[in-house]
Amino acid sequence: MTHRRLGILAAVLVIFTAAAADAQTYTMPKVRAITAFVRLDPATLDRQIADALTVLRNAKADFVRRGYQTETIRIVTQPLGELVGGQSDDDALRLLKTLDDLSAKEGFIPSVGAAMMRDTDDPRTMHLLATALSTLPNIQANSIIAAEDGIHWQVIRESAALVHYLTDHAAPSHGNFNFTATAMVQPYGPFYPGAYHSGAGRRFSIGFESANVVQEVFARTHGDFTGSVAELTRQLTIHARVAASVGASVAATTGWTFMGVDPTPAPLGEVSIGAAIETYTGAKFGSSGTMTAALIITTAVKGVPVRQVGYSGLMVPVLEDKLLAQRWADGTITTDALLAYSAVCGTGLDTIPYPGDISVDQLARIFGDVASLAWKWHKPLSARLQPVAGKRAGDLTQFDGPFLFNTKLHEVP
Repeated sequence: MTHRRLGILAAVLVIFTAAAADAQTYTMPKVRAITAFVRLDPATLDRQIADALTVLRNAKADFVRRGYQTETIRIVTQPLGELVGGQSDDDALRLLKTLDDLSAKEGFIPSVGAAMMRDTDDPRTMHLLATALSTLPNIQANSIIAAEDGIHWQVIRESAALVHYLTDHAAPSHGNFNFTATAMVQPYGPFYPGAYHSGAGRRFSIGFESANVVQEVFARTHGDFTGSVAELTRQLTIHARVAASVGASVAATTGWTFMGVDPTPAPLGEVSIGAAIETYTGAKFGSSGTMTAALIITTAVKGVPVRQVGYSGLMVPVLEDKLLAQRWADGTITTDALLAYSAVCGTGLDTIPYPGDISVDQLARIFGDVASLAWKWHKPLSARLQPVAGKRAGDLTQFDGPFLFNTKLHEVP
């Protein structure tokens, strides 16, 4: 091993030892995602996936040695149009099924990135994606509805049509759950479904499931804005530096490039960002003070001194967070309120349930609002909308997936 690599590994050990001692009074978060970015050649797909899995599993094993549990490992290909370029629809779907089947066998979550990145892209790719998402259980993907060149109104329309199609043709627990429209989101973020890249591949990034850290900090700093920002920044930094050290170590031994950490405190189920915010405000999510708590979280995340990628803000996925699903049923959360919170933080509208009779025009207007807000403030937002076929306002959802909590539907705004 070279002196340079020995020096990197020694520095990693020092960082980890100090971080572990500092974090011992808090519950450790899980690693939500270790995500690899590849540029697949269909002719060498198996070998390239095996190479990526070696990197991901090395990183996962390194986290285990440091006391962390990893939820998922993930692999993102080049944008769908580039992946299947020149192929017939039948050949393209066979390729996607091969990738989907391999993901089930090897235990990773696959993504084909962005199906449309700009208004001039061929909408046929979105139509192909609609078929794939309605028939394959694991593939995830996205579209880009706003970027530095402006708002992509044609992509918005195609995204709305895709969601409308999946509502009627795919299981509600995985069809629209596996698709999001993104706005001003940069490549190489670890979180799905908004992850994408258009580069050469052989890169990876890391994201945590750390809503529990936020809740424990707020329980100790209740009502203190400045103290909450300082303590939350400190605690998120501890784990982000561990991820950075893992990334540096794996990069040094594999030759892959580590792109960074997304410190967004992702929730899941009982690990609730809604509960964390209620701990700070002492009131239901959606009450006065929610905006302030959202600002605290985003300010702390932005202050974490590591190389950051992805959203780097606040994630409020209504259907993935048990308490937020209940608050949606209660009516204390609305689409407009979530958009308002997104002005200071957030990932926009994530896993939002709507009645199944929502129209393409209504969906397009919602996507347009998210794109407009993101482009105006140059901040990353996304919209993962989940209409439920056969359900109307006032009905209860009946999701059967393990990551979605049922709630009551309301009229479309």
